[in-house]
Amino acid sequence: MSNSMWGGRFAEGPDAVMEEINASIDFDSRLYAQDIAGSKAHARMLAETGVIGAEDAENIIAGLDEILREIEAGQFVFKRSLEDIHMNVEARLAELIGPAAGRLHTARSRNDQVATDFRLYVRDWIDHVDAALADLQRALAERALDHAAVVMPGFTHLQTAQPVTFGHHLMAYVEMVGRDRGRFADARRRLNECPLGSAALAGTSFPIDRAMTARLLAFDRPTANSLDAVSDRDFVIETLSATSIAAMHLSRFAEEIVVWCSAPFGFVRLSDKFTTGSSIMPQKRNPDAAELVRAKTGRIVGALNALLIVMKGLPLAYSKDMQEDKEQAFDAFDAFVLAVAAMTGMVRDLEPDPKAMKRAAGGGYSTATDLADWLVRGLGMPFREAHHVTGRIVALAAATNRPLERLSTEELQGVDQRITEEVHSVLGVDRSVKSRTSYGGTAPNNVRRQARRWLKQLGPANG
Repeated sequence: MSNSMWGGRFAEGPDAVMEEINASIDFDSRLYAQDIAGSKAHARMLAETGVIGAEDAENIIAGLDEILREIEAGQFVFKRSLEDIHMNVEARLAELIGPAAGRLHTARSRNDQVATDFRLYVRDWIDHVDAALADLQRALAERALDHAAVVMPGFTHLQTAQPVTFGHHLMAYVEMVGRDRGRFADARRRLNECPLGSAALAGTSFPIDRAMTARLLAFDRPTANSLDAVSDRDFVIETLSATSIAAMHLSRFAEEIVVWCSAPFGFVRLSDKFTTGSSIMPQKRNPDAAELVRAKTGRIVGALNALLIVMKGLPLAYSKDMQEDKEQAFDAFDAFVLAVAAMTGMVRDLEPDPKAMKRAAGGGYSTATDLADWLVRGLGMPFREAHHVTGRIVALAAATNRPLERLSTEELQGVDQRITEEVHSVLGVDRSVKSRTSYGGTAPNNVRRQARRWLKQLGPANG
């Protein structure tokens, strides 16, 4: 049997393999709300411009509302033979209101319809994920305020570098997530143009009002070029790019949580809520939630790469290749939302071990830079000379297996006789972090100010 939606051009139905490869309803059914919203706006515009009658438009809108109710109640039967969400909705509309349903597709194509649906979906998703990321920032800032003075080692090359505070470390991710939210906001602003009315590729001869449909769907404006409107997916690519960068930030933090939970570090502990055990080793507490956040980044970046590769060789305008724009994007979006929720939960759940952190912060001669800075500030040495003197002092401490603060003034004067007792005021890790008062530095008062600023900006959690 031929597909009745195609009219008279096709006398036979598709081969089973063709139906299998061509159908997208298994994944694009999630566009139902956006598809129905777009169709309702289109019907209203067609009636307003006199392309269809007001009574037909009212019947169409009422039928679409009934379809929305059926889908949300789980009573709608999606048919793979009808290929996609558009055909499924239109076929059901015809069952509900009869021939008037056929007027809905006047002055549009599935090409501009799916482009509109997908823009609406991505816009809705960005709004949802922005709220989730704001909640993650809130959790990080709250914990940073709680632990603004907890000293921990700061690392470069994963080697102990200088003491910082745990709160300062958490606030670094608040800043990263803030930029992530900015990238999503930029993507949302650029995608917020309405393709509806571009039809298949060339526009339409019907006297439609594209500004009206754009307004009804809360777009900023209609798209300016019908070829571009139906044939590009850069709005998805840009959103996946922003998602990939944000997922990379989550993955970096997840990696740190995994390291911090390990026995050699012991910096933090996650509760049973975010860890699992071993089937053979009863002592194990595995940070699986963090590991899975780290792994999901691969899926998200893979979706970005896949869509770039799909699109890179397509001539204008629409090609069926573009059906492959959704499935991996949906998967990436779902994976990212789950990763954000897991990371937010872990941030609120993890408990630092201040003693372990402070003990590690004092290792590796992490206050050597403080010593060099004191030689510059207190004795007027050029920094390069101070660097050299400090290196000799570190060598002395290492030779006797002592931290810098355990060296006597006399021993320090054996390296450079100008050194005074005052040098000991800068050698402890607590003194070190308190001295880092430059804007953006790790001093506890700095951290508290930044955390409070962000919490005020973010406002209370919704719900």
